[in-house]
Amino acid sequence: MTGLLAGTFNPADEFQLNDWISIHLGPIDMSINRAVVYLAISALLTILLALFTMRSRLALLPGRRQTVGEALYELAQGQIAEQGLPSKAIGRWFPYVASLFLFILTMNLVGFIPLPLTGQTWHHVPVWGIYAVTSQLSVTLVLALLSVVFTHVEGFRYNGIGYFKSFVPSGVPKAMIGPMAVLETISHVFRVISLSVRLYANMVAGHMLILVCIGLLFILSGMTFWIAAPPFLVLGLLFYFFEVIIVVAIQAFIFAALTAIYIGTAIEPAH
Repeated sequence: MTGLLAGTFNPADEFQLNDWISIHLGPIDMSINRAVVYLAISALLTILLALFTMRSRLALLPGRRQTVGEALYELAQGQIAEQGLPSKAIGRWFPYVASLFLFILTMNLVGFIPLPLTGQTWHHVPVWGIYAVTSQLSVTLVLALLSVVFTHVEGFRYNGIGYFKSFVPSGVPKAMIGPMAVLETISHVFRVISLSVRLYANMVAGHMLILVCIGLLFILSGMTFWIAAPPFLVLGLLFYFFEVIIVVAIQAFIFAALTAIYIGTAIEPAH
């Protein structure tokens, strides 16, 4: 806050992580920082959301709680699981892709709720701010790695060693089998990159746009402030509501849907 008032506001400061509680187990850093706290909050809220919406008593005339639960369930089952997974795998993998969708959706939404977890104080009062834990590449990378690892585990579980055949399209000349297998392997590696970077980049970009627009209100002064503040404030609010209403849900949906598609194509490779 002091930096804001002094005109040294830097929107990139949101993404810096400082250790709040230092924990080191040999070379492993398990320190508690802002990202860890936001992950814990998001995980808890995801569990509570699932329990609240899915454990309601069914009624012929559904209330808001049942309506929200049914909408989330239908979206996860009809638009994510059933569109990507074969019917024989839905029972096993629907819980994972549905949980993945809810967890990413919750993390994204929590990232737009102002909380006193910036690690900064102003006159000994915690400064409130927004922070997206999905703007940390390490977080999105772990989620992407899990999805891709599960993809190959299921591919081998259902198809055995024959799963390797899916790395080479049928009808390819023998001389091209090696290069095609290498290219297909590279494409699977890039699945990790595309999944993680897509979510990470969208959340970073959205937060940066909001912080730049709102942050200028603290930097500008005098007549410039009164001229520029209204349009920047409106622009910042437009970006904020666009991210909250559209982007957070779309990114969670895409991540979960692609995971379902990857697992589904591994179980039943195209021939």
